[in-house]
Amino acid sequence: MATTGKDIAASIRERIEEFTPAEAVANVGVVAEVGDGIARIRGLGAAGYGELLQFPQGTLGLALNLEEDYVGAVILGDFSQIGEGDAVRSVGRALEVPVGEALLGRVVDPLGRPLDGKGPVRSAKGRPVERMAPDVTSRRPVDTPVHTGIKAIDSMIPIGRGQRELIIGDRSTGKSAIAVDSIIAQKDSDLVCIYVAIGQKTSRVAQVVATLEEHGAMEHTAVVVAGASDPAPLQYIAPYAGCAMGEEFMEQGRDALVVYDDLSRHAWAYRQLSLLLRRPPGREAYPGDIFYLHSRLLERTAKLVPEQGGGSLTALPIVETQAGDISAYIPTNVISISDGQIYLETDLFNAGIRPAINIGLSVSRVGGSAQRKAMRQVASRLRLELAQFHELQAFAQLGAADLDKATRGQLERGRRITEILKQGQYSPASLGKEVMILYAVTNGYLDDVPVTKCVAWEAEFCRFADTSHPELEKRINDEKEISPKTEEALRSVILQFKAGRSY
Repeated sequence: MATTGKDIAASIRERIEEFTPAEAVANVGVVAEVGDGIARIRGLGAAGYGELLQFPQGTLGLALNLEEDYVGAVILGDFSQIGEGDAVRSVGRALEVPVGEALLGRVVDPLGRPLDGKGPVRSAKGRPVERMAPDVTSRRPVDTPVHTGIKAIDSMIPIGRGQRELIIGDRSTGKSAIAVDSIIAQKDSDLVCIYVAIGQKTSRVAQVVATLEEHGAMEHTAVVVAGASDPAPLQYIAPYAGCAMGEEFMEQGRDALVVYDDLSRHAWAYRQLSLLLRRPPGREAYPGDIFYLHSRLLERTAKLVPEQGGGSLTALPIVETQAGDISAYIPTNVISISDGQIYLETDLFNAGIRPAINIGLSVSRVGGSAQRKAMRQVASRLRLELAQFHELQAFAQLGAADLDKATRGQLERGRRITEILKQGQYSPASLGKEVMILYAVTNGYLDDVPVTKCVAWEAEFCRFADTSHPELEKRINDEKEISPKTEEALRSVILQFKAGRSY
C-alpha cells in the first residue's frame, strides 16, 4: 500500500512532538582585559583552579586566579588575536598531554604538539600535567643505580632510580653536559629518558637533539621544548608536562629519567606570570608559593612498591647560580627539596678539570645503597684518598720541602686521582671500565706514571683491555662485583699492560 504525503507529514509532526532536547549547560564568560599573555574574564563563576579554558580561534588558556568577580587566566599560545568582549568557554577538565611510547624519538612542545616535522604524535592516551605525588605507603627505598657513565658521579655521588639529584652551578660550567651524558649512557639500558628544555635558545636545543641522535640516544628519549621565545605560560607548564610523560612509564612498571633544564628559568617564568596576575610579590619579587612550585613537581619523583608495578621516576633538576652563590633563594629552595646535589665550580672548569665537580659541596643522600657492589669496592677507597688529598693540599702550598715521604705520597696519589676523574664530553664509560680504572689508581698502579700522562695512560689501558682481555670488562658488567678471581685477573691485566712501559 503506497504511503501518501499526508501520512508522511503526520509522522514527521508526531516525531517533532515526541522529541525532547538534551539539556546542555556551558560555562561561558567574556574577556574583560587581555595583554602580555594574561586574560581577566568575567562570568566564569563555575571555573576551577587549573581548569582548561577555550578562547576564540581554538587558543587554550589555564585558570590560575579565582577572584570574586574575575578569573585570571594564562594564555597557552598567541594572544594577539584575542580581544576584549570575546567569549571564553570552560572546557570542564584539567590540562592534559599525550603520553606513551609514541613520544619516544620525538620533539614536542609542552602541549604535546610536534616540533620536529615528523607528523602528529599518534598517542591514544593523555595524562593531566598536574597530579598528586605518590604517598609514603606507595614508595620504597632507592636501591638501584642510574648508571651515568661519569666516573666522578658513579663513584662518589651515586644517583639511584627514584632519586632527585640536583645539578647546580654557574652558567657554562657543564650542567647540561652531565645531563646529556647521563641520557646517552642509557643507550643499552631499560631507562626511558625525557629531556625538558625551559627557556633555552632554539639553536641550543637543536644542538642537544642532534647530539642525542648522533649517539643513538633519541630512540629512548622524548624532548619537551618551551624555548626562550615561547610564552611564559608554556615555560611554566613544561616541566609538569615532562613529569606526566615520565609518570606514565613509571606506572607501567618501567624506569624513567626526567631532566629539567633548568628550574631557574622556570621560576622566572612563574614570577612573570604571578606579577601579571597581580599576586603580591615576596622575596626577590617571587610570589609566596614559589617553594610549592618546585616541591609539587619534584615530589612526584619516586620508586614505587612492587604492588604498584615497582616502576621509578628519577629527576635531574638543573639550577643556575650567580657567581657561585648556592645560598640564593631558588637554589636553597631546590636543594632542600632534592636528595643531594652535584655542584659544578667555575674555577675547576677553568682549570681544565671537567666535569668540574666540587666533591666537598656535592653529596648524594642515597649513598652507597644506589651503587653496584663492584663500584662500592673501589669507591670507598677513592673517597678516602681524595679527602686526604684535599686536606693536605692547603698545607702543601706553604712549603712542600717540609713534608714527609708519606704526605708527599698522598699528595701525588690525589693528583693522579684528580686526573683520572677527568672525562671528555659524550663519552660515558661502562661499569666495567670505570671499576677497572678506579681500581688501578686507588691501588697505586699509576703512582709511577707522571701526572701529565695519566689521561693518556687510561686511554691506552682501555684499548689494551678491549683488544686483549675483553672478557674482564664483560665479567664485571655481568657479575657487578669484584670477586677474588676477578681481582686476580684484573691485577694480572694491569701488570701485563705496565710491563715494558717506562715513563
